[in-house]
Order: sequence, then structure tokens, then C-alpha cells
Amino acid sequence: MKKAFMGIDIGSISTKGTIIDENDRILCGEYLYTKGNPLEAVKKLLKLLEAGFDNTQYQITAVGTTGSARKLIGAVLNAAVIKNEITAHAVGTTNIHPDVRTIFEIGGQDSKIIILRNGIVTDYAMNTLCAAGTGAFISNQAARLDIEVEDFGEIALKSTDPTPIAARCTVFAESDLVHKLQIGCSKEDIAAGICRAIVLNYLNNVAKGKKIEPPVVFQGGVSKNIGVIRAFENETGYEIIVDPNGHLAGAYGVALLAKRSGIEQPFDFRITDMDFKITGKNCGRCANNCEVICVYRDGLLVDSWGNRCERGSITA
Repeated sequence: MKKAFMGIDIGSISTKGTIIDENDRILCGEYLYTKGNPLEAVKKLLKLLEAGFDNTQYQITAVGTTGSARKLIGAVLNAAVIKNEITAHAVGTTNIHPDVRTIFEIGGQDSKIIILRNGIVTDYAMNTLCAAGTGAFISNQAARLDIEVEDFGEIALKSTDPTPIAARCTVFAESDLVHKLQIGCSKEDIAAGICRAIVLNYLNNVAKGKKIEPPVVFQGGVSKNIGVIRAFENETGYEIIVDPNGHLAGAYGVALLAKRSGIEQPFDFRITDMDFKITGKNCGRCANNCEVICVYRDGLLVDSWGNRCERGSITA
């Protein structure tokens, strides 16, 4: 039986998963929306991955998790590796593009820039709490324009005169968009303006003060928008590299880390049939009053965290 390794990236908007072989080749990958419930999203993701996975030839020997819910899902799946998104994206990208020097990543509600030199992360930054310039922002504006979000980029490319849109704040952007519609600007020009505004927002905020050098790789769900890709190329003057599996980069990277860890913790897809419960408890045993998160599988505690001293340790 050949060895395989699984990586799960659980974000606020989307949940991604990949399974790779010992040669770092992606055997299968899936992407779906988290919908505010990371546990249920991962259960659905695992069923999709199982359907595309040949368990007669491969055995998953280690799992890695990353993303905002990485610790929770790592506890549920008994992950061998739990890593932050910066590390996961850097590892996944450098495995495909060893010479990459800049990674742009724009997801559903967050965005980040990673600067690498000689394959090592030397600097990075993430966006603030504002969702301006993210996938959620594009989805909202697409709905307002009555455009399918999948067609947004292609429609933007039809523009000959992109409309300036103030996108430093989602509230101001929406107000500006309504005004531009009222004065007769075309959907194509507004879509192109939104794509450019997203790029300017990213470069002036997330990438502020960072030295952007090629090769530049663009990842995340927004990397599927050709209008944003073209806007990045126009503003930076560099070719923007987008891989077909760029939206799976974090999951791919943490699968690689699981493989490289050397830890073998065989995974069984039947874990999706188990009953999981997550609870938050206020310790109250000292002035810290920590909120301790507990994960139970079939009624048994599998992990807990959040305590800042031994008094908050929960073992059952």
C-alpha cells in the first residue's frame, strides 16, 4: 500500500483539502464554503475527498491542518501537524515555484502578502479587520450589479474606461458604486473599476512598505478572477503567476508538512461518522478566568486549550 498525506485548510469563508502522494503529486483536491460551521464543512469536505481517493492503492498516513480553525480541526482529525497559514502557503508555493519571491493571497475575508528570499520567508503582512478588497467584497458587489461572481472578471475585461471606485472601506465603496450606477456608468466599467480598486487597496494597505519582486504568485479564491489578475499586472508591471490549484495552496503546503514531519498517524475516513462536540468553559479558578475550549469525540475529551495556567487544565 502506497503512502498518502492529507492537508486541510479551514478558513472563515472556505475550506480546502488536498491529498498528495510520496512524490508530492496532488491525488485529489476539493474546495467548499465553510458557512460559519468549520466542523460540518470539514465533514462534507472529507466525504468529497474520499469519493475521489483510491483507497485500494493508498493509505493516508498523516494529516496536517492550517487556517483559522486549524487547532479545532487538528484535534478532531488527530493531525500530525498544525501550522499557520503563512508557513503553509510558503511551503506549498516554493515546492512548485522554488524561485518565488512574492506571494499575493486574497481569500474570502482576509488577504496576505508573503515575501521570500532564497525560499525563506523574510516578511509578511495580513489585512486588518475590514473586508474591503477581499472575496466577500467582490461577491457583494457582484450581487448588487446582478452579475454571477464567476463571470465578474471576464465582464471587467470588456471595459474600455474603468470607473474609479473608492474601495478603502466597504461602506464607502458601496455608496460610490450606487452613485456610479445612478449616473449611468456601465456594468463593465464598474466591474473593472472594482477590480482595480481591490488591487490598489491591497497594494496600499496589505503590501504597504513591502518590496515586491518577481516572480509573483497570486493565490486564494480571488486569484480565479481574471480582472483582478490583469489589474495586478497593470499596477505592478510584473507577470502574475496563477496556478490551477492556487486556491488549494495552503492545504497543499500543510500536506507537504505532514509528509515531511515523519509522524505516522493513519487516518480513517470513518471519522466523519463520529459524534463531535465543542464547548467553551470559563475556568474561574483564578483571576485570569480563561475560556477553555474543549473538543469531545463520541463523548470523550480529545483536546482542550485556552488555559493560561495549570489550574485551567481540563482532562475529562
